[in-house]
Amino acid sequence: MQRIRLRYTKRGRLRFTSHRDFQRAFERALRRAEVPMAYSAGFTPHPRVSYANAAPTGTGSEAEYLEIALAEPRDPEKLRELLDESMPVGLDITEAVEARTSGLADRLTASVWELRLEGVEGADAQRAVEAFLAAEAVEVQRRTKNGMRTFDTRGAVVSLETVPAPADRTPDNACAILRLVVRHLTPAVRPDDVLSGLQAVADLAPPVPAAVTRLAQGLFDEESGTVTDPLAPDREAVTAAPPTAAVAADAKASPEGPAA
Repeated sequence: MQRIRLRYTKRGRLRFTSHRDFQRAFERALRRAEVPMAYSAGFTPHPRVSYANAAPTGTGSEAEYLEIALAEPRDPEKLRELLDESMPVGLDITEAVEARTSGLADRLTASVWELRLEGVEGADAQRAVEAFLAAEAVEVQRRTKNGMRTFDTRGAVVSLETVPAPADRTPDNACAILRLVVRHLTPAVRPDDVLSGLQAVADLAPPVPAAVTRLAQGLFDEESGTVTDPLAPDREAVTAAPPTAAVAADAKASPEGPAA
């Protein structure tokens, strides 16, 4: 059984796609692309797909991940192309790599987010960021399936900073952009929780809902303070290992033969 790990996006209007909606669209794409899926055992077999830490509904993302299990080996890049063609525009399959290591979910320990605050001056956003970072704790409330819950957002935030706004912005068309790195803790701290925290400590309240996009997620490197690519270990292992049966078969079938 071959395992393939995929990176995909949620862009444009498709950021409002719920995780369940994405699951339905992806399983339809698997059928359209005639992917030889491995199935679970039991009375109701289903495709063996593992989703990891999906972004909240309403947020965009450039870095969502999942893993599929195949009953027959396939070339990862050709599989990616077939699946991407079968998905709606905005739900784009951007990378595929054969799983050669364990624990993809364990490598998703932090996320990098971009928060676009339309109608907010950069100076006001900077004052709010400084107040948030100076606080020892920033408690907010969020309604969960078990009722209202109070938790600290400050402890999960590794870094929070303002970044330059687009050059075409004018004083009458202000837009503050924040870059946020947050650890995946329990309870999970989401970008909207941090926005609630900014309102709590500095009364920062954008006039319109923030446009939130996940730029990256992966293992947080304490030494460099960066979020690393979770597919890098698999990519490196594939490079170091001999070709799989699927890749070898594709090379043999090529009119030009294997590369020298």
